[in-house]
Amino acid sequence: MTDHPQRLRAMFCDHLSIMRGKYLPASKLKDDESRFARPTFSVHYDKDLLIEAPGTKCLEGLPDMALRWKGDEIRQGWEPNTKVVTGDLYAADGTPIPMCPRSALKRAVAAWEKHGLTPKVGIELEAYAFIRDENGQIVPYDTPGGVVYGTGNFSDPKRFTDAIWNKAQEIGLPLDLITAEYDTPQYEFTLTFGPAVDHVDTVVLFRQMAREIAWDHGVILSFLPKPIPGKGGNGMHINLSFSDAKDHNALANGDHGDPNNLNPLAKGCIAGWMQHHKAMAGLIAPNAQSYNRLQPASLSGYWCNWGGDNRNVTVRVSAEGGKKARLEHRMADATSNPYTATATILQAALLGFEGKYALQPMESGNGFSSNDATQGTAASLSEALNDLEADTPLTTAVGAGLVENHLYMKRAEVEKTALLDPDALRDWYIWYL
Repeated sequence: MTDHPQRLRAMFCDHLSIMRGKYLPASKLKDDESRFARPTFSVHYDKDLLIEAPGTKCLEGLPDMALRWKGDEIRQGWEPNTKVVTGDLYAADGTPIPMCPRSALKRAVAAWEKHGLTPKVGIELEAYAFIRDENGQIVPYDTPGGVVYGTGNFSDPKRFTDAIWNKAQEIGLPLDLITAEYDTPQYEFTLTFGPAVDHVDTVVLFRQMAREIAWDHGVILSFLPKPIPGKGGNGMHINLSFSDAKDHNALANGDHGDPNNLNPLAKGCIAGWMQHHKAMAGLIAPNAQSYNRLQPASLSGYWCNWGGDNRNVTVRVSAEGGKKARLEHRMADATSNPYTATATILQAALLGFEGKYALQPMESGNGFSSNDATQGTAASLSEALNDLEADTPLTTAVGAGLVENHLYMKRAEVEKTALLDPDALRDWYIWYL
């Protein structure tokens, strides 16, 4: 059999956290670009009529935008004879379009680099597995031995996670672990720490690859925040550290991660997250289901609190210090765009660090409840979007154009999903996310 010629799959992660792209010839395997319709940022999950969302020029002729990439960012893909790449989105005049999430992350990284600090990120993804039953209904994948930290064929009879692991290793998408999560059939995938933009590129490519490999095994892998009512939610935990000019971990303050002995950088980051807690939810938990997950006593990042080795707080100071010192933010879910979510985490932290925000006391209770009900996230996506819009420092830092488009599209989502019951809501999203 003769191999097909090499091709390039060029992609970007859009406002809905959906990967959009094209297959292109081998001649594009270099610094290059391809054009897409700018009103892609006006399209909703159900592919309803194009919405005149801010920044999209939907009623101005539906013009092009250019996806541009660097040849040295092209990676081996998971399909035969196919390379993959992500890139940045530009308008016809050569300026970045305001809705581009990857550009927002690059701005956040550059803002930290002005302080001589390079952000490094490690993202943990959680997902549920579904199949189609004999009647064509979407039902949970049967895993008779699906227990927390489960491995082997009892936890995954079809061994689709083995196929994901093997393919990730083959093509160089660095995985730290795959395991069964607390509820059944739920899995966790943790990607290896790295510089922020490169790492999030890895995350969006891995997430797409994992879903496609799972589908080859008859499994629908869903990163929805609450796809099964009554079971735990899916989070996207974002772990953060910084390298200084000498490539030392700038969060390190001793050999152990002692929350009582934080340095000014760590205190500033956490204080920023506490100050902007409610507004951040509108960007990093941007799904109508997200607020079924973000509930008290759910280990999900609901409360505005922080602590040490405590999974009931939103911001967890890792017990590993020294070279492995890091802060874990636990609110986000993977229906957020990972570039936007990471940019939001970095910009809120920077506001706290530069503004020398006062840090509230560490969580002293069990974290399951709070005496101050105002310290939780909003009860709905609609309310969270209002919190986001009201936080001018955060929206300006992340990018006013991106946030304006986000608010418009997500408020449309609120209207579309308002009358759906939990099962119908899940099915409305599941094929896309």
